[in-house]
Amino acid sequence: MNLAAAALVLAAVLTGCADVPPESASSATTTKPAGKPTAGPTSSPSKPSPSATPAPNKPPAAAPVLRSFPAKLPSGKPPLFVVVSFDGAGDLMLWSRWRTLAKQVDARMTFFLSGPYLYPEARRTDYRPPSKKPGASDIGWGDAAGIVGRTKVLREAIAEGHEIGTHANGHFCGKNGVGRWTAAQWRAELNAFDRMVRTGPSLATGKTVAPPFDPATVKGMRTPCLEGNQAAYRSVMVQRGMLYDASATGLIAWPAKANGVWNFPLQSVTLAGTKKTTLTMDYNLWFAQNKATKAPVAQAPKLKAQILATYRQALATSRAGNNPPLFLGNHFNRWNNSVYSDALAEFVTQTCAQPDVRCVSNVELVSWLTKYGVPTAPRTARAPS
Repeated sequence: MNLAAAALVLAAVLTGCADVPPESASSATTTKPAGKPTAGPTSSPSKPSPSATPAPNKPPAAAPVLRSFPAKLPSGKPPLFVVVSFDGAGDLMLWSRWRTLAKQVDARMTFFLSGPYLYPEARRTDYRPPSKKPGASDIGWGDAAGIVGRTKVLREAIAEGHEIGTHANGHFCGKNGVGRWTAAQWRAELNAFDRMVRTGPSLATGKTVAPPFDPATVKGMRTPCLEGNQAAYRSVMVQRGMLYDASATGLIAWPAKANGVWNFPLQSVTLAGTKKTTLTMDYNLWFAQNKATKAPVAQAPKLKAQILATYRQALATSRAGNNPPLFLGNHFNRWNNSVYSDALAEFVTQTCAQPDVRCVSNVELVSWLTKYGVPTAPRTARAPS
């Protein structure tokens, strides 16, 4: 990537991705690039093996691997893995949408959960983030009904083979955000995430409720707005037995390990029909299209077609090389008349059933890489001419 392209990618990252409140249905608001997120209260898949079903009231592991994939396809290439992941994972209606779609195309996905979505607002001051007031959160907190619903949905999603990762807690970006945190502060943040998952459902209901999963089994993280000192937070991840970081930016290439964890980046792509370089994340694509401002609904079909064409270009770039994985990031959102969610849904529907494609969670990809290693050159795919 040349310096100009790198600068465009960096600019898109620095505008900040914005998570949405856990329940954002019809009242979802548009977040300006420089603003803070709006706070609010809140074919059939493979059947899980018997060992994947936890004992009653025992929380399941967060990162199931219930499938295996061949080292190579008949073509001699490795499978083309498409990894779809979501930040926040609060909105119950969108949980239903993506789980239903995944079942239709035998896909598994990764959902990076924000801790406050399982923790009641009345107990928010239990959370003491660095350089913030106790109880601070830029994405709000849960309410009892939402927390109960999410607890149930998370368990069901894990039973279906989906993975739950962490998106940390308060989603603090920018000058006084997570970019300044030390390893000790990251350790405290992830410990707070553990407590929210373990105790939030019971605190919200006033009775003993088993947590939706065991937070000690979380294997991956995406940091808020892709920010943070990688050496600092990855050292904590290694100590916790985590396996991959999905917070970096990079090219369409086979991943490698860095700081003791797999580096699964959001990838640099060219917005279809333009010379703009952006990332495979919905907010960054939106920013590349119109600086993340809501367009008239009449423009939605054209904007969606551009995003879909961008994804298809990325797929062709992978196939032109040695099938390096595609990492596609999204939020639980309906931004810009749902352009980005709708484009991703159509791409998943069209792509996951293709013979050389496997739509997997991040941890399923880790399992494959651990078994077979990183395929040999060419490491980086070139866009087809």
